[in-house]
Amino acid sequence: MKDQKCRLSPTALTIFILGLICILSVSPANTAVALADSGGSLSTYIIHVQKPTDKHFATSEDLDTFYRSFLPTTVTSSCQEQRMVHSYRHVLSGFAAKLTAEEAKAIRKKDGVLHVRPEEVLSLHTTHTPDFLGLHQGVGLWKDSNFGKGVIIGVLDTGIFPQHRSFSDEGLPPPPAKWKGRCVFNGTSCNNKLIGARSFVSRGTSLPFDDVGHGTHTSSTAAGAFVRDASALGNAKGTATGMAPLAHLAIYQVCSFLWCLDGDLLAGFDAAIEDGVDVLSLSAGGESKPFFADVIAMAAFAATKRGIFVSCSAGNEGPSDYSMSNEAPWVLTVGASTIDRSIKATARLGNGKEFDGETLYQPHDFHPVLLPLVYPRLNGDNSSAFCLPESLHNRSDYQGKVVVCYAVGGTRVSKGQEVKDAGGAAMILVNGPMEGATTFAEKHVLPAVHLRYDVWREIQNYLSTASAPKATILFRGTHIGRSDAPTVASFSSRGPNKQSQGILKPDIIGPGVNILAAWPYSLDNSTDKKHSFNVIYGTSMACPHLSGVAALLKSVHPDWSPAAIKSAIMTTATTSNMKGQPILDQSLNPANIFTTGAGHVNPAKAVNPGLIYDIEPQDYIPYLCGLNYNDSAIKLIVKEVVTCSSIRSIPDYQLNYPSISLRFKDLVTKVSVTRTVRNVGPAKSSYRVVIDPIKGLDSIGVYPSKLEFTKANQTASFRVDFTRNATSAPPIAQGAITWVSTKHSVRTPVSVVFE
Repeated sequence: MKDQKCRLSPTALTIFILGLICILSVSPANTAVALADSGGSLSTYIIHVQKPTDKHFATSEDLDTFYRSFLPTTVTSSCQEQRMVHSYRHVLSGFAAKLTAEEAKAIRKKDGVLHVRPEEVLSLHTTHTPDFLGLHQGVGLWKDSNFGKGVIIGVLDTGIFPQHRSFSDEGLPPPPAKWKGRCVFNGTSCNNKLIGARSFVSRGTSLPFDDVGHGTHTSSTAAGAFVRDASALGNAKGTATGMAPLAHLAIYQVCSFLWCLDGDLLAGFDAAIEDGVDVLSLSAGGESKPFFADVIAMAAFAATKRGIFVSCSAGNEGPSDYSMSNEAPWVLTVGASTIDRSIKATARLGNGKEFDGETLYQPHDFHPVLLPLVYPRLNGDNSSAFCLPESLHNRSDYQGKVVVCYAVGGTRVSKGQEVKDAGGAAMILVNGPMEGATTFAEKHVLPAVHLRYDVWREIQNYLSTASAPKATILFRGTHIGRSDAPTVASFSSRGPNKQSQGILKPDIIGPGVNILAAWPYSLDNSTDKKHSFNVIYGTSMACPHLSGVAALLKSVHPDWSPAAIKSAIMTTATTSNMKGQPILDQSLNPANIFTTGAGHVNPAKAVNPGLIYDIEPQDYIPYLCGLNYNDSAIKLIVKEVVTCSSIRSIPDYQLNYPSISLRFKDLVTKVSVTRTVRNVGPAKSSYRVVIDPIKGLDSIGVYPSKLEFTKANQTASFRVDFTRNATSAPPIAQGAITWVSTKHSVRTPVSVVFE
């Protein structure tokens, strides 16, 4: 069979030629120009059109026919099928199609066309974490929610490895009657756990197999089944499980190894809404942009209108300010933090000093004898300090030695490969100031340890003063009990919110560093792939933790809106680490509010928050008008006609959000904010206000200062007056307003920027 040449059958050849003709089809007069000019090549465009009102467009087939009517007349009917990429029904009124630039320009002029734009590329952004988050079998939220049984979590990602044991359906009932989706895998891969699986990658295969690992990891983090004896290279041993282990999973492959195309993402959202998911988890995003130009914001709004909770990763562009993705108030935006587990290794210097770090690769045959220690920058150019590919030229300088490499620039594993290729025996990776204390447990190719930035000075001092510096690495295995956890990861994107400064982002932080979850490949080529796990990091890992928590809350409170679930998560978040001290950032300083949002998720408290801030989909319209979007832009988001001139718009900080974010500009001295809460605790409840002082403000007044409730679901409103200090104020300040009863503490974080 190896020598048999690939041939197209006559039928396949005919189809191929017809397809090629379709791809090249342009007006006859411009054919030569189009082939020679890049302007004539086909690209995918997303076309928003006026929503048809005729009842004859009720079916998907009729809608497809309607959308095709907008295609250029030069495209023959036989080619329309291949030009059409996706038809959308819920996320927007429109479609994605392959067009030339000239064709797209012509379509813009057609009646009923609202907007045409090119498709864009978005980026992809556990044995112990349930225990770290207070989820335990037989008690608390897991017991109350029955492990999320009956809830459907949709995951928009790179697909899934369906045979993994994390996706066993043992103990799961069939999906709810409302479920309308389908699973395209053959045999037993589809079951009562994996109830849906489809691919929407327009440049891929029809089966959503995960060739990347990202989607398998996030899916199992959200709702993986209990799997005993899980580990990665023998580390982090235990029983692996997702946050909602008895929830159903629906997989929508919208990303490939290289990219996530926003047209594919819209198609995945559209299908998930139609299928009937309860929670949507998306660990991807793009650069900040107005919500009417942000496909995730638009698609998530459509999902929210259907009562679907949407959880998104904040992005991995930290620690820079204004680096957020997914800033819309109708999504939960999740930053990343550490857990109290470390996969430890220790760098021991010749002077006896030891510095703890991390690595997933823990070789048992490495003897911890002191070896010569070398820092390449002392022997070469700057690139050698980073151990970049082909930077360590003179092998005799590194043969049999421990090499110190700067951890930034390039991948850390590739640095180890360079050291290994140069003959090095081991590697010490040291962070820069931006990365600070965030270290990663990775599968290195040689003995290695990743150290924090604050030890770099001591290592430098030793290198410069010792006549013959030496070092070794001791491998310590898995340790639990880091008292400074959680700390915010250096890469976790930060606010403030570029698009809506009156909405605090991120909303929350959750576990996102060195997270163990299912993986489609064996790390050591010996483990059964059905039982393979990996340890990775990113806000991509934090997001599905919160998606799973949201599923648990939905199981306990099926009548709660997405906004109510978000409120419960945010107002019960913790702002302290395991020492009882403020949560720290990567610099080991107290993390500010634009780093943590409301704080670290606390699922055990979120199930019973006492009070919630609720928002109905229609409440976002005055908010969007207040952002000074025009009527056409708002229509793209809400899919209905809006006339802002006839609506009483509100400033963004007046949206009934579970946090308050203010800016004092120029001569403004006082800002008043109104909020409304709903009682979801005991029918008869009394709350008093506790105010955390905020630097730069003379006074904070809350009216009334007590809230009295006599029945369940009763609402009460209050006003907060913030008065600026006339003499001095820091650039940024933070605090909180907390409503306290005998049983509940409902914390509303407050951020203030002075300009």
